[in-house]
Amino acid sequence: MAPSPELVRAALATVNDPEIRRPITELDMVKEPIEISPDGVVRVGIYLTIAGCPLKDRITRDVTEAVSKVEGVTRVHVDLDVMSEGQRKNLQTKLRGDRGPEKEIPFAKANSLTRVFAVASGKGGVGKSSVTVNLAAAMASSGLKVGVVDADIYGHSVPRMLGVGERPTKVEDMIMPPVAHDIKVISVGMFKPEGNTPVVWRGPMLDRALYQFLTDVFWGDLDVLLMDLPPGTGDIAISVAQRMPTAEILVVTTPQQAAAEVAERAGSIAAQTHQQIAGVIENMSWLPCPHCDERVAVFGEGGGQAVADALTRTLGARVPLLGQVPIDLRLREGGDEGKPLVLTDPDAPAAVELRRIAAELGKKPGGSLKGRKLDLSPIKH
Repeated sequence: MAPSPELVRAALATVNDPEIRRPITELDMVKEPIEISPDGVVRVGIYLTIAGCPLKDRITRDVTEAVSKVEGVTRVHVDLDVMSEGQRKNLQTKLRGDRGPEKEIPFAKANSLTRVFAVASGKGGVGKSSVTVNLAAAMASSGLKVGVVDADIYGHSVPRMLGVGERPTKVEDMIMPPVAHDIKVISVGMFKPEGNTPVVWRGPMLDRALYQFLTDVFWGDLDVLLMDLPPGTGDIAISVAQRMPTAEILVVTTPQQAAAEVAERAGSIAAQTHQQIAGVIENMSWLPCPHCDERVAVFGEGGGQAVADALTRTLGARVPLLGQVPIDLRLREGGDEGKPLVLTDPDAPAAVELRRIAAELGKKPGGSLKGRKLDLSPIKH
């Protein structure tokens, strides 16, 4: 017997849009009626959000696979169409509500349950982006909903490190971020012309780019948002402090005293912006000796603890040293290949430490409703 339309719709409800991560039936992407012939051939029409959708092949494959599992289906045809302007506006309203002319940063609202970590360093070359990417991958693999903003506008490297090749999709004034390793990612590198062209922007344009990343991108309900900041205390660090004062700072340094002194200055910005410092991560802490069981302190020792102690004195509140990540060639290789070490080799010493730090950050109380404005209004019965 041919399957019923209800069974086919139930199967389609199991297919999620790859970018929005919600069922295509819920997003009004399925055309009606669904055609089912007596011999079990099913023809399904699917509305794509834009013409030339980069994920149309994946959507076609997922729909075909889901419907083919329904008993009585002998063949599946998927016809692709494109949403009209009205349909896209309805989709935007469904996802984000009927927003007024003034855009809002959802993570800065009093009732936001997303924990935001701004990953900072005093200088470049300490592995800040590698730490950010691997923390994000570790958190996502543990079941958290994670997003990453590559806020290092001049030195953006997160797309490569996560293996993101496609560009974001634009639906009306919403930007759908690409997804890699279950992490939603946005970076200015995704909007540049082909080639390794530099970004030559000054302060106001940097702030505007950050603002768009936070307001126009559809992040959905995130548990954690990680922001990979540029080194130092320049325009982006100041913009983050102004636009999202509740963001917690993660300071990345190496054991080298010269790097630690600069990292201390980067963390001390919290004293002026009244932000909280989640802790210090010491990267490249030691190298396993290839001929013995000793640890080789390539960049010296004690820098991470020195930064944590100095920031504790400056802020008058304890700043912990969250962990010490050893040097591992595979960490660099994974970044070049778009495959985070915590996923490809979770038992490597560096991966174990990064996963431990991620678990510690993920379990800290960030979802309490105490003291939060819930935007609730009493109703009369």
